[in-house]
Amino acid sequence: MEEIRETKDEIRSNIAKALAALSAKEVEAKTTRIENRLFEFANFLESNIVLLYINSNCEVNSLKIIKRCFNHNKIVILPAFDTTKHKMKLMKIDNVDTDLTLGPRGILEPDPNQCNVVPIECIDIAIIPGIAFDEKGGRIGSGDGYYDRLIPNLSITTRKVALSLEDQIVPQIQMEGHDKYVDIIITDKRIIYKI
Repeated sequence: MEEIRETKDEIRSNIAKALAALSAKEVEAKTTRIENRLFEFANFLESNIVLLYINSNCEVNSLKIIKRCFNHNKIVILPAFDTTKHKMKLMKIDNVDTDLTLGPRGILEPDPNQCNVVPIECIDIAIIPGIAFDEKGGRIGSGDGYYDRLIPNLSITTRKVALSLEDQIVPQIQMEGHDKYVDIIITDKRIIYKI
């Protein structure tokens, strides 16, 4: 158990170094390719209610994707984190500029004074953040387990899609019992369907 955690920490560190070695221009170009691939992806185009995220370090930048979702008349849902209970509320936002506030994790999240909670069963497609992925849909996140707790509660028909630079794909991630897989990974070079 401890050995797996150390391996995950090592992968997080290696990914951070690999991403830091890329220029801002390279990251932006790769992120744009991922974004364009997402907006051509049938499951995404057919969905109305989209769970997204505001990225932290080492996660694909999601701000342009969120703004573009509004242009496609999608209902955008973002998580608001309760760090004391290790839970998140899923909340609808209507405007990136007015509906977000700095949350307890130091990341923008929906302002509970302005945004309404949305039941998890309403989500059509869930865009799941992560730091590293493998081709089997294995995922390493921040290590707090928020999404590992969320994924089993999503409807069985809700696609779980990750966005990843190709640089974040690793040969294998050792999954623990509580770790959850994603169904599809969209990278700057390809779309990976879980083996």
